[in-house]
Amino acid sequence: IFDSADYHPSSPQDAKRLGIVTIYQELSLIPTLTVAENIFIGRAPIGPLGLVSWRKMEEDSRTIIARVGLSIDPMTPVSALSVAEQQLVEIARALSLESRLIIMDEPTSALTETEVQRLLSIMDRLRKDKVAIMFVTHRLEEASAICDRMTVLRDGRLAGHLNREGGPIALPKIIEKMVGRAASELYARPAQRAVAGDVVLSVRGLRTVRDPEAPHAIVLDGVDIDLKAGEILGVAGLVGSGRTELARAIFGADRIAAGTITLDGEPIAPASPADAIALGIGLVPEDRKHQAIFAALGILPNFSIASLGSFSNGFGFMAERRERDALSGFRKMLSIRMASAEQAIEGLSGGNQQKVILARWLARDPKVLIVDEPTRGVDVGAKTEVHQILVQLAARGIAVMMISSELPEVLAVSDRIVTMRRGRITGQMPGVEANEERLMELMALDRKETL
Repeated sequence: IFDSADYHPSSPQDAKRLGIVTIYQELSLIPTLTVAENIFIGRAPIGPLGLVSWRKMEEDSRTIIARVGLSIDPMTPVSALSVAEQQLVEIARALSLESRLIIMDEPTSALTETEVQRLLSIMDRLRKDKVAIMFVTHRLEEASAICDRMTVLRDGRLAGHLNREGGPIALPKIIEKMVGRAASELYARPAQRAVAGDVVLSVRGLRTVRDPEAPHAIVLDGVDIDLKAGEILGVAGLVGSGRTELARAIFGADRIAAGTITLDGEPIAPASPADAIALGIGLVPEDRKHQAIFAALGILPNFSIASLGSFSNGFGFMAERRERDALSGFRKMLSIRMASAEQAIEGLSGGNQQKVILARWLARDPKVLIVDEPTRGVDVGAKTEVHQILVQLAARGIAVMMISSELPEVLAVSDRIVTMRRGRITGQMPGVEANEERLMELMALDRKETL
């Protein structure tokens, strides 16, 4: 029901006609077009001769962007704007549609603290102008500060409602709704394993920035972390906390502005993923579809892509029998369900795709394996299998860093857990001493705790 009438949209255009607009987490602006062109795309003002009135488009755009506090030339290409400015252009475009409801999906995930406060101020102004806002976020303090009412979802179901009563909604109440269950039915903590390995990977003072031209846009801010042989280190944090950026920096995918990394006591400075791979570091990325699999290729090349040298016959050709034998061995070890080595990898389930990626790294026998959201998009049964594989890898002496937004998963698998917030480590504790509420507090609040 919308505005007291049944609402059955069959397309985004149906929603827009009623004044419902969505601003997605991934910005939808076209970088090569100007701010004005992006605002009026598909509905440019037409002059008396039937041509686009560029003057009116510029004038109207200037008025619209002023409403969100932007003082830029509307004829500026979007590619020249910062992420925060692009976010405001998205909001300006929504306002130009005379929106009655704006749905914002994680609008602050790529913003600095100053930019976040600016956006929250604009949201407050829109609220006073009688514009309804649906604010989807993992950042509890922001939700607490700005929301009049809050709906908490857990495992795809309604966990409860909270109302603003004379002040911001209390964070402990939000956390209680979010973790209001015992250890998840999907996860069972394995028996604690003895971890006696030496430190394999050590990070000190690690600092990265979003844009080298804007050194104030800090992503990681002085991160210190140790990873031992044979342990699973869980990394927990909300969206935008720097979890994935930490993995990318260690793997050479993001430039390091300051700090040091040592591997087996020797300083390293991987300038690319190829450097990290050569050093014995592997990464199973968060975005499996776009960053891990080659969808157009079969299972065999997806498995061997990181070990071409090992499967070469020395004359520039692949030793296919050796390659197939290796895949067959890992297929049995990891229980990969597939028809044949030639099968397209996109035809596998998410869980089996993830197993192929894990096999890719096992073929290299890495010293360090970083897994980012290892069970995202896989079914419940496959989740348990992936967890068992990670435990087996640690038992072989591999140092495993597991990044996950699912706290029951972090608690079930990790020997030790660190929490992150705004690019910093906020807590560190043995896995057996952690619980969801404690982790959530460290992920959401500005405090630091070490046990």
